[in-house]
Amino acid sequence: MTGRVGSSDQLIRFALSPEGRVVPDFSGKLPGRGAWVSTSRQVVELAVKRRAFSRAFKADAVVPGDLAEVIEGGLVKAGLSALGLARRTGDAVVGFEKVRAGLKASKFGVLIAAGDGAEDGRKKLAGLAGSLPVVALFSGEELSGSLGRDVVHAAVKNGAAARRFLQAASRLQEYRTGGEDRPGDGKKE
Repeated sequence: MTGRVGSSDQLIRFALSPEGRVVPDFSGKLPGRGAWVSTSRQVVELAVKRRAFSRAFKADAVVPGDLAEVIEGGLVKAGLSALGLARRTGDAVVGFEKVRAGLKASKFGVLIAAGDGAEDGRKKLAGLAGSLPVVALFSGEELSGSLGRDVVHAAVKNGAAARRFLQAASRLQEYRTGGEDRPGDGKKE
């Protein structure tokens, strides 16, 4: 809604419900005209303030008061779902010792640490990770719910599962921190 161009992984699509309510369309499959907004909490809040959704939909659009929180919750859920899928396919490894051994063998595409976990354990594993992406966006409770057991440290093996998780985690990070201006693929927000 700022007029910038970006790829769909840099933008959030919104749709208008039959009742005229603005809803985030994380799957990109809801029917009707879509409105695209940067993956940034500040930009979403500005769009609400400026009544940009009504202009984009060319109709009265009812914006829920908790839209920013709903979006963040949806992005958290998407990240944890990607991690849960990695667990079900056998691509996620859990536990300090297993993660440490896998890091030494260069098996992983991403290292995951509970944001509320002990800093010394995170530093030890991050030192072994080298240039590997480290994600500490989720609490131990969130990770445990997604992975089915108590989790402070986890990793996802190189491959599609790691890319899927990293994409979801990047969207959440960009939403929380304000996003970045990157060249897009032609979709306009």
